[in-house]
Amino acid sequence: MPEKDFQRCLTKLAPYIQPSPSGEESITFNHGLHFTGGEPFLNFDLLLNGVRMAHELAIPSLFVETNCFWCVKDEETLEKIDLLKKAGLQGILISVNPFYAEFIPFERTERCIRISRQVFGPNVMVYQWEYYERFQQLSIRKRISLEEYAKLDPYLTRSVELLLMGRATNKLREFYRSYPACVFFREPCLTPFLHDWHNHFDNYGNFMPGYCGGISLGSWKNLDALIQEGIDLEEHPVLKLLIKEDLEGLFHFAKDLGYQESPDGYISKCDLCLDLRKYLVSQKEFSELQPKEFYEQINT
Repeated sequence: MPEKDFQRCLTKLAPYIQPSPSGEESITFNHGLHFTGGEPFLNFDLLLNGVRMAHELAIPSLFVETNCFWCVKDEETLEKIDLLKKAGLQGILISVNPFYAEFIPFERTERCIRISRQVFGPNVMVYQWEYYERFQQLSIRKRISLEEYAKLDPYLTRSVELLLMGRATNKLREFYRSYPACVFFREPCLTPFLHDWHNHFDNYGNFMPGYCGGISLGSWKNLDALIQEGIDLEEHPVLKLLIKEDLEGLFHFAKDLGYQESPDGYISKCDLCLDLRKYLVSQKEFSELQPKEFYEQINT
């Protein structure tokens, strides 16, 4: 993301006062902001500047998420974490699971946790702690393939929060039972599709609902207008169906355009939703199905 876009985005997200429809003033607050990706430490200078800008804008509860690939030596790890704290960062979330362990030596993860605790104290979240303990019990130090880890841990997907969406719906299919589409028509989403907490703003300008990669509620570059005027659902049929008729409506809409239900079934509601959206993107232009790169890369 260009730094000027980063500044523009943070300015939009900063606490602000705006008039309510009745003419009275109402105060809207952001309750916190996390820097994520991708992996935000791939561009450390941009991350550091972003933390400084957010701190200067008085955005509270600033923290970063990382997979720890960069934690090769103690000195360099401490230097970067210390610089971020001095710039205004208040905490860190460290990702731990077998999918990162395929690429990131676990010793780097342990280094990041140990040094982050020195700097941030209790403001260190290990996600997920269950996997962290399992890796320690199994004396894992280096990288380990998912196939090898599955041999060591027969409870790979148990007792942990695991969101069966995105690439996980393909990579982990063998570990779950499949069901026909109709099973998921009335099942609630992992988090409500529309909610006023934990939304994401990507580097393409998309305002994404929760964890729903590939869906855009509009552009954060026009956030004020989006908040004041709302979303024209007649111009966004996929959003309209998801909001008003959930996946049953989207399923029949896609079928009318030629979609064929998978004979192998689906392992989650997100699995079905993604499959429907991939098909719709292949058929015509839907401005709410963004960014296009998400759909181009999802099967790689």
